Amino acid sequence: MKIAIVKLSALGDIIHAMIVLQYIKKNIPDAQIDWFVEEKFVGILDNNPHIYTIYPLRLKNNKLHFFKEYQKLKTISKQNQYDLVLDLQGLIKSALVARILSPNCVGFDQHSLREPLASWFYNTSFYIPYEENVILRNLKLTCKALNIELPDIHTKEPFLFSTYKSGITPTLLVITGSSWKSKIYPKEHFVNIINALHVKSFVAWGSEEERNDAQFICEHTNATMLPKMSLNELKAIIKNSQLIIGADSGPTHIAWALGRPSITIFGPTPSARNTVTTPINLTIDCEKAINARDINKHDFCIQHIDPLKIIALAKELLPC
Repeated sequence: MKIAIVKLSALGDIIHAMIVLQYIKKNIPDAQIDWFVEEKFVGILDNNPHIYTIYPLRLKNNKLHFFKEYQKLKTISKQNQYDLVLDLQGLIKSALVARILSPNCVGFDQHSLREPLASWFYNTSFYIPYEENVILRNLKLTCKALNIELPDIHTKEPFLFSTYKSGITPTLLVITGSSWKSKIYPKEHFVNIINALHVKSFVAWGSEEERNDAQFICEHTNATMLPKMSLNELKAIIKNSQLIIGADSGPTHIAWALGRPSITIFGPTPSARNTVTTPINLTIDCEKAINARDINKHDFCIQHIDPLKIIALAKELLPC
């Protein structure tokens, strides 16, 4: 059976969708699964044994490349003759990609989407409430599309893989950034956390602004600033870490995917929807009701989360 999965972006959302791979293979061992993704995120999918081919696309903010990508998708469609295309993105753009790949494409129905028009492109669609946990939404849609039993999400195995070998073994790894400014935890609070824990700490960053925050943290603590890393390298460092603390961002969600202890700090996004808590994967948020369909990107409530609460959680998770 040839299956194509469309999940174009962003980093954390791709991670939340990748959990479906292991359950597809457990139920349909001979399935050939291809994945269509924005070019910049290929590294998070690399080395996964359950993916047959990764197809990078250049669609984001790039209308000039659309016709070229359309032709590429048509060629891929003819070559592969997919039995099923699964759109886990749920946007008009991703739904169009799915439809080009095969008329037998499946997605969320119009009541389950932020862009309801996307459902028009699907041959089959299913109602799964938009407000529900995103990881469970991906699993439910996949199981309905393939007529397989919904698994217990806590039975998951680590599903990110890296070929990079690193001798860096942080006791604490701090992730400084996120996609929105309102999701970033203040660098001054991270200083308080690192200084209170007294463990071997490293700070990871991506953008230049995040680098500046990381430098500030390291100047006021004994933490070490990591160099800019590829996703392949980042996966290896996180796998080596005893505890990861960061905001609602892709790098922090890597910890959950790899089964590493983590504390995810939530601001204007609903924690119950955007991750799965376990005994070693904890969350802390602004303790306010947040409507998943009406996110306020200008809500900086994350700045008021007391670092002492995070320190207390960290002491529970860190090895004695």
